[in-house]
Parts: sequence; C-alpha cells; structure tokens
Amino acid sequence: MSAGDRPEGAIPTPAPVRWPHRHLLDVDALTRPEIDLVMRTADEMHDVLARPIPKVPALRGLGVTILFYEASTRTRVSFEVAAKNLSADVVNIAAASSSVSKGESLVDTVRTVEALGADMIVMRHGVSGAPYLAAEVFGGSVLNGGDGWHAHPSQALLDLYTMRSRLPGGSLEGRKVVILGDVLHSRVARSNVWTLTAMGADLWLCGPTTLLRGFDAWAARGAAGRRFTVTSDVGAALRDADVVMALRIQKERMASGLLPSLREYAARYGLTSERLRAARPGALVMHPGPLNEGVEIAADVAVDPRSVITDQVANGVAVRMALLYLMAGARRTEAGA
Repeated sequence: MSAGDRPEGAIPTPAPVRWPHRHLLDVDALTRPEIDLVMRTADEMHDVLARPIPKVPALRGLGVTILFYEASTRTRVSFEVAAKNLSADVVNIAAASSSVSKGESLVDTVRTVEALGADMIVMRHGVSGAPYLAAEVFGGSVLNGGDGWHAHPSQALLDLYTMRSRLPGGSLEGRKVVILGDVLHSRVARSNVWTLTAMGADLWLCGPTTLLRGFDAWAARGAAGRRFTVTSDVGAALRDADVVMALRIQKERMASGLLPSLREYAARYGLTSERLRAARPGALVMHPGPLNEGVEIAADVAVDPRSVITDQVANGVAVRMALLYLMAGARRTEAGA
C-alpha cells in the first residue's frame, strides 16, 4: 500500500516476523529476518514521511529521552524527528548541561530519567558498553545511539537501507562493499560488519595497517560465520566495488604514532575521483559523517552524482522511526505477557 492509499492517521501495517528485542544495543543479535523486518518497516515509515503531515500516533503517550554524552548532529536530530513523527513525548538531555557535569553517575542519571517518566532512552556515550549498563538498571527500552569504538546499530541499519534502496535489484548478495579509512576507531564499521555480512555482501575493510588492528584476526576467525576481507591495498579494495564508504579520521580518538600525518593519509588512502575509477561505473559513494573533506574524501567526490551521503541522512529518520516503532511494540507485548 502506498502513502496515497493509506488513511492519513493509519499506523504502518505490522510485518509477520515478530520483533523480540526490548533493547537494541548492537546489531550482532539480529537475525537476517529481523534485519529484513527493519527494512520493511522503514519502507512503511518512508511512506509516512511522504505525506503532507508526516505523523502517526504509534508512540502517543510514550516518553522518549534522548541522552547524549557526546556531541552529535545527525543522529541526535534524526532520532528526535523520528520520535516526534511517531507522536512520542520527547526530552533531549545533553550531558554537558545536565547534572552529569556535577558528578552524577550514569546509573543515577538513568534512574532519574526513568522517575521523570521515560519509557525509552536513546543513548550515546563515549565509553564502550555504557548503554549495556543503562539497560541493566532501566525498566524501559534502551537504544544505543553509539558507544565508544564499539557499536552504532542505527547507523549500520540506515547504511544498509540506503544501499538496498539505490542498488539495482535491492539486494546486497554478492555485492562488493568497501569500507575505507579509520576502521580501528569506527563503531560504524564494527556494526556494518554484522549487517553487511548477514545480508551476503562481499565486504572489504581497507586502510593503513595501524588502523586495521584486530580486524584481520576477526576476519580470519570468521566470527559467527561472518567472512570479510581486510587489506591495506586500496587499489585491490576499490577494484570493481559496488559501494565505497569512506570513514572519518577520528582525530579526537587517535593515539600518537598511528599515522605519520593527515596529509600522507590523504595522499595514500583518501577517496579521490582518480581512485574511484577503479570501482564499478555506478558505484555508490557513502560516508557516515561528519566529513573531513580533503582528508578521507575529496570535496568533488562528496558531491559526485554517485554520492548518496545526503540520502543516508534522510533515510536515518525512516530507519529510526522503524526501530522506535518495533521496540515500542516489543515493550507493549512484554508488558501484556
């Protein structure tokens, strides 16, 4: 059913696969049918967003608190827009301007937020594992908006949604997907390993050896049957690629000695028009943002007709609406059990 056929206030039709997860802390716990369910629900939400008034009452009466301990634009704003489009009551908390700045612990903050009526928390934290601690003490649902170097589940799912919506045939099966750059510090890369291999992509991780530490062992181990390629040969990685995702050089997390200089990194690994010629003619260009133009990606490549970077941002709203909707359904099912 298209947006024009569905009644204006209708809630998207539930898909037949049941969503069993009260929390979403990473994508490694998701099965392929569950990932497909997110994709189908995001399609429904995309239809909602196409309406003159992009709003449904699916989360009416539920409180969603967006609790961010790190700076963010895309993730924080898109979660806020997503929750409001679902008619949730939304509260935004930036840790820097909260009682955290006075020494309040994460556990105390979560308990305070729950006492003030939060049913769901979207959390970003600089320490890997922090959302797991929050999930242990919070009576509602926790959705990880990015923790340390560990995971960024909603970003991986919106990346997958963008690829499926733009690749011919809509399938990742056998498609060569390259993630290029600062893999070591990237929670986006870690979560994408799980989603992309689950959907059958031929995944390649590429960057300087110092920024790939641990991933070669993971690839050789084939955790949970997930196989992917790790290389420092940018030419081999980009050859015949269907998708190339450049990653931001995370200078704020960078220990000394990992790179000689940003200039040398750009010269050897930056995604330029010349390097992109090795990929397939219609290869998608992606970046999770924010961009360091002229370092990991050239300015002309970022706005190339093959770039879907702005699509990633826009698709983030539909995918995050889908996740909030599915998690609210799981919460209600659990409460009624």
